[in-house]
Amino acid sequence: MQNPDPKREKRTIILAQVFISCLMALMMTFLFSILLQGFPEGWALIWARNWLTAWPVAFLLSLGVGPLAFKLAFRVMHRPVREG
Repeated sequence: MQNPDPKREKRTIILAQVFISCLMALMMTFLFSILLQGFPEGWALIWARNWLTAWPVAFLLSLGVGPLAFKLAFRVMHRPVREG
């Protein structure tokens, strides 16, 4: 089996963050716009504008939060197990 290419792995993580931030921003702006406004006239345009604003912000924040989340998850999953 080949060793993974670190550059390719880094690009894969960044691409995953693009997809995750896109979908999270899409779902959150959709839900919050419905909760706050319902479906008024012109809702789709308002929602699309809010999503296009939220997505780049979510992506930039994920670049900082992502590594922290992975470190925290690693610590939780690899902490010593206490007996009894």
